[in-house]
Amino acid sequence: MSQRSRLNLIVVQVLILSLMLAMLGRLFYLQVAAGLKYHNAALNIQSRDVVTPAVRGAIVDDNGLPLAMDKPGMVITVDRSALGKMPDKGSAVLHRVATLIGVKYSDLYVRTRLCGELAVGKRTGCWNGTLYQPVPVTKDATEAQALKILENPDIFPGINATPVPSRSYPSLAGENAAHILGYVGSVTSQDVASSSKQYYLNETIGKTGLEYQYDKYLQGVPGIKTVIVDRTESITSTSTTSLPVAGNNVVTNINAQLQAATEKALASSVQSARAQGYKGDSGAAIVMDVHTGHILAMASYPTYDPNIWQKGLTIAQAQALFSEADGVPALSRAIDGTYAPASAFKALSVVAASHAGYNLNANYACPYSAKFGNQSFHNDDTKVQGTMSLQTAIAVSCDTIWYQIGYDQWVKDGGLTPKKNPNDYFFKNAAAFRLGMPTGIDLPSEASGRLPDRTWKLAYYKANKNFYCNYTKRAKPSDLTPFLIAVAKEDCTDGYIIRAGDAINFAIGQGDVLMTPLQMTVAYAAIANGGTLYKPEVARAIVKPDGTVIQDIKPVKNGIIPASASTLDFLHNALRAVAVSGTASGVFGNYPVPVSGKTGTGQVQGRNANGSAKDPTSWFASYAPSNKPEYAVVMMVSQGGYGAGTSAVGVKDIYNALFGVTGNTVDPKKSVFPTGKPPASLPIIDVKNATVKKP
Repeated sequence: MSQRSRLNLIVVQVLILSLMLAMLGRLFYLQVAAGLKYHNAALNIQSRDVVTPAVRGAIVDDNGLPLAMDKPGMVITVDRSALGKMPDKGSAVLHRVATLIGVKYSDLYVRTRLCGELAVGKRTGCWNGTLYQPVPVTKDATEAQALKILENPDIFPGINATPVPSRSYPSLAGENAAHILGYVGSVTSQDVASSSKQYYLNETIGKTGLEYQYDKYLQGVPGIKTVIVDRTESITSTSTTSLPVAGNNVVTNINAQLQAATEKALASSVQSARAQGYKGDSGAAIVMDVHTGHILAMASYPTYDPNIWQKGLTIAQAQALFSEADGVPALSRAIDGTYAPASAFKALSVVAASHAGYNLNANYACPYSAKFGNQSFHNDDTKVQGTMSLQTAIAVSCDTIWYQIGYDQWVKDGGLTPKKNPNDYFFKNAAAFRLGMPTGIDLPSEASGRLPDRTWKLAYYKANKNFYCNYTKRAKPSDLTPFLIAVAKEDCTDGYIIRAGDAINFAIGQGDVLMTPLQMTVAYAAIANGGTLYKPEVARAIVKPDGTVIQDIKPVKNGIIPASASTLDFLHNALRAVAVSGTASGVFGNYPVPVSGKTGTGQVQGRNANGSAKDPTSWFASYAPSNKPEYAVVMMVSQGGYGAGTSAVGVKDIYNALFGVTGNTVDPKKSVFPTGKPPASLPIIDVKNATVKKP
């Protein structure tokens, strides 16, 4: 053999040896070094998690009365695997179940489908779990319904009934509180993807309200039984098991009896508006402790029964929750509804005027109308008021004084050719009240309102310039009036400019400015307490099942309003005059508790679905007692008419509950707070034995 051949043979031998060593090394890695990893991966492919929900923590009021709690329930489940083996895929059985529990077959069908099996937009109530685990179709079954299923397995094959904890909103004091409490529902794939916490697809979590906000405390830890299945999804063994751990309780600042009274007062005011001939389509009412920011009651109208989510949401109910024809009951008007604040905004304008150098103790002319350029602005009252003090102007709600002040400041800032650094007293003062920013309440989906200052106007112009410049092509035929066409042409050219009308309307809370009822409440609470803007808080503490306090939620200051002591004194006197001799005197003139406040009647552009012009927004923003303020109370009724005739009456009903007023008599024993103030200490939580103590 030649030397070259011998060399080639050695190379081949080395190559073969290297390959054998590499294969042995890889085999060692797979079977020994990484054996556990791949063993677990194989188990994961074959494993399924069966979730046992933990008892969810309760949400209680300031006295420990349960607002939301888990109660023993009976769940009826459907085994999709068993139904799938039937010739009709279980259709006949599902029809019998639908008849038994009193729901439409179409609703029951949706509840037993995997969400991926249904078209987008038709998945409300679908099942987020897997086919091998029983699908719950109702958690509110009666004993008779459960027995019928258990005693007739031949009639109800694949159907079972078992006891489980079910979320309940017991309404022990007559309260609804749906928009505060929210609801719970099954975990979705979006929840799993967006959360850092590990969720199981058939787990129940908070979806809105406090249930969502404090879900990490309320939820507890579910029990998990991991089972091993074969290719046919049959269970072959159990891998691991852990027991559920109950969730923690949330103590709120809400008083259930006050909440019920506030809801009743709001609903009554909406009905009163309709009786007066107004549309009265929705509303909100809020009660806040002016010294802490605690939300003691908060109502939104229309509302809905929060228990519908546990009973099983039907297609019709799901559609009604978001139907404009039904008033969109799912929307919380208190924190997510935005409205022109109207004359209730004048309290903020007083602070702006004082910064601009106006003498709050001087007299001013209040003509019926004032003309600026070619446009006239007038008071709601057609009478000529003459010259009056600014305090009287607040009391009787004179607009023309504020038109003139707003216009004068616009001119001083340069008018259509603004100065490089305009003073913008009205805009900057409103920003100091945090208008245009969320209050930070511990509830999801809060709106920020709208502060239509120069920055907003420029951004709005850029976003809508194309529409204005092509108005005749894009607008509805009904909107092609000569006036609107002229406005669109003007906005196309220089719609970013703050005009005289913008400044005039802003001074009286009209035009583009928008506030939520909660923002209004926070503002009036700050005026009442001497200038502190508190962050509104619904929850007060997080408490373990054994009573240990995990978190005591302290009041948080969001800022100080830019009002001097003399300005606040003026406001206190002026707002008291509203109730004594002004627009609200017909409601509070002889009231035994001194109340301070301001009516508002907001003009609304646009038309209703039937073509009728929209009615004004009714406001009454207040605090009491005037001499030693404790509570801020605000009510707003959309399309409710005048502030004095609708909302002020509703606010009076709320004060009746707060102070125990009957007629002209105050009886503290009839108050929702017999001691005169909300409870100072945390309650003992005993949801099973909780009862209402009637005032």
